[in-house]
Formats: sequence, C-alpha cells, structure tokens
Amino acid sequence: MTRKKSFFRRHGYALLFSLALTMLTGYVLLDTFVLPHAVAAVETASAAETTTNAQAGSDSAESSGGASAAAGGATNTAALATTADTAGSGETVVTNNSYSGNGQSITITTVRVSGTTAYVADVQLSSADSLKTALAQNTYGSNITQTTSEMAAANDAILAINGDYYGANKRGYVIKNGILYRDSVRQGDDTQDLVIYQDGSFAIVDETEITAQELIDSGVVQLFSFGPVLMEDGEIRVSSSDEVSRAKTSNPRTAIGIIDELHYIIVVADGRTSESKGLSLLELAELMDSYGCVIAYNLDGGGSSTMVFNGSVVNNPTTNGKSITERSVSDIVYIAA
Repeated sequence: MTRKKSFFRRHGYALLFSLALTMLTGYVLLDTFVLPHAVAAVETASAAETTTNAQAGSDSAESSGGASAAAGGATNTAALATTADTAGSGETVVTNNSYSGNGQSITITTVRVSGTTAYVADVQLSSADSLKTALAQNTYGSNITQTTSEMAAANDAILAINGDYYGANKRGYVIKNGILYRDSVRQGDDTQDLVIYQDGSFAIVDETEITAQELIDSGVVQLFSFGPVLMEDGEIRVSSSDEVSRAKTSNPRTAIGIIDELHYIIVVADGRTSESKGLSLLELAELMDSYGCVIAYNLDGGGSSTMVFNGSVVNNPTTNGKSITERSVSDIVYIAA
C-alpha cells in the first residue's frame, strides 16, 4: 500500500497532466476538422444577384455560344437528353454531354491520358455573371460541408465542380461572388491565388503582395486559394520536381483554366482505381496546355474531385479507391443557366 501511495505521489500530477493534454488535443482536432462553425449565412444565387459586370446585358447576350470540341471521343456521362424552349431566349438544348442556350454552351468530352480518365468541359459563356461559386448549406464557416451534387441542385447549376475547400483552412483569402469573407494571409511557401474579375478574366495574385480589400476594390468577384498555378501567360508553371512537395503519387484532380474571353476549360480527372490511376500536377498542366489555356489553376483534388452536369455526377469520385462516392466539401464552382 505504501508503495502505491508513493507511486501516485510521484507520478499523479504527470498522469493528470497527460490526460488533460490528451483531452485538449482531441478537442482541438475535433474543433478543426469535425465540429461545424457557422460564421455567416448567404443567399442562394436564385435569391440574390451578385456583383455584375457593367457591360453585361443585351450586348453580351448576343455573343456567340459555340464551344469547340475537345480532343478525344465523347462519351455519354450525364443525364438523359432533354430539349426545352426557353421563353425570350431561343431554344435551350441539353444532351448527355452538352448544353446550349442563352448564348452559352458547354461540351463535355471524356479523354484518356497517362492511364487516367479525364472529363473536359469546354465552356463558352455570353456573360461572366454565369460563372459563380456557392457555399455548403449557403453558410460561410469551418467544417460546414455538402456534396458537390447537393450544392449544384440547390443553385440550379448546369455544370458544377468542387472548389478550393476553403473551410479546411483557418487562413487564406476567401472571396466568393464578390463578398469578402476572410482576409488573413495564407501561411506556407505557396501563397498564389487565382482571381476572377467582373468581366470573367483570370489573374494570378500573391496574398503577400496585395490585400484582400484591394482585390475587392479592383473588381475581383471570385478567389481560389489552393494551387499551385498550373499555367500562367500561356506557359506551364509546374515541373516534375514540384511533385516532391505537392503530391508524391498521381491523384484525382480538378482544374480550371481560361483560353480567351469568356472561354474556359474545366477538367476533373479520376484516380486511385485500377481503371484510372490519376494525374500528376505536371500531367494536369500539360492537359490544360493542350487545350490552349493561358492561365490554369489546380483546385482541391483527391476525394473532393467531382464534376456534376445536368444533375448527374459525371466522373467517379473516390477517396480511397474502394468505393465510388462523393466527398462533402465546403464550396463549388458552377455555371448558371
């Protein structure tokens, strides 16, 4: 008995401290990665219009909506074909892998590259107002998530992909649909973001060189804080050496790029399965380059990589390769009708 009392006298405080530290660590992990923290509710795109281009309207509504066909054979990957008349805007036609209407068009092509199946959406818009983002549960905060398809349905999206998963990080600029939600600078070596201006043009900015408010004042309506930059000024900006710190193996990927005015390329690549191994960052950049992108940016990948068209999931999202299922994420990029 004396020995037991002596043991607890000597080690009791240490045991209590270790227990308290373990509990605190567990709470911090839960608070960071699991427990939802809502900061602000936002309206859906159908309820409120976001910042608009001063030139949007009748001038842009007359622009051409013909999207060029991407390399490789197209496959039926989305919903059943439908055709409908849209009052005042001509005919809207939706097929298994294409959309045309309201002066804009989307063509989805399936390609095989480097042992990987990739889905390439060639998007031609008549107005930058159609390129939007949405937050899970229409709420800004941490650990607030929904699947890409759920958010796409809630916002009547024609085409949607996962975004930058801003909610997984505590720092880094967050600008969605012209609203500044977070202005703390990203930590780490890569602080380069993709920004989209009111006219639909792209640019690459460094958070350490410009404030979030300055970006808002310059007309930025969307910002993606993930990376890395795949292409800038028509040149590939990643190499095989970048993979060492970025991703040692090929993975599912999501990327967005711009060819010219209101003409975009969106890519989602399957990975982590025997049918599709996934792409390296360099392979992804080379694919974007093959479609003529001037600027291209890597969004959240892995199990998050998802493309939804006309209400159906196009690709085969997977986190571990054992099951094909969507991962819930904090935000999407989408094309509105």
